[in-house]
Amino acid sequence: MKQVPIGVSARHIHLSVEHIEQLFGKGYELQVMKELSQPGQFAAAETVAVIGPKGKFDKVRILGPARGKTQLEVSRTDAFTLGLNPPVRESGHIEGTPGCTLEGPAGKIELTQGVIVAARHIHFHTEDAAKWGIADKQMLTVKVEGERSLVFEQVVARVSDQYALDMHIDTDEANAAGVKTGDTAIILA
Repeated sequence: MKQVPIGVSARHIHLSVEHIEQLFGKGYELQVMKELSQPGQFAAAETVAVIGPKGKFDKVRILGPARGKTQLEVSRTDAFTLGLNPPVRESGHIEGTPGCTLEGPAGKIELTQGVIVAARHIHFHTEDAAKWGIADKQMLTVKVEGERSLVFEQVVARVSDQYALDMHIDTDEANAAGVKTGDTAIILA
């Protein structure tokens, strides 16, 4: 049986170095609050306000380290609250997506793009992927068992020697399946 741990991903933002400096001040570096499941990734102590056409979230957690492009990841429910209609996309694929306003202690930014609903995916270390015969970008079918058993289709396999085994779903998906971080899922195909 191919079991994988589940990580539930709440709304969060990845910032470029340029945007970190615009929001927090020149030369500012994010402070590590907590290490995440993926090696080298962390939840920063800092948050920003995110403002859409219809609503606002005051304290959206920043995930570090800094990225090449700023990207806000929200659930579909979050998107409704903000008044946005972002597409489901893999991380980093932000072309043609809506933007929003970001506010930090040192400034404000009007993003023209960068808001996505993250595609559900599983991070595989290359050794795990090889052991199970899974290729990068392969689409998988994954079952979550329990009181609200659910089968997720179109789960993207992301394979790298920099990853640790972990399935990432957003809060809407986790609530629908009645699961939390640390629960497990089974890869069916």
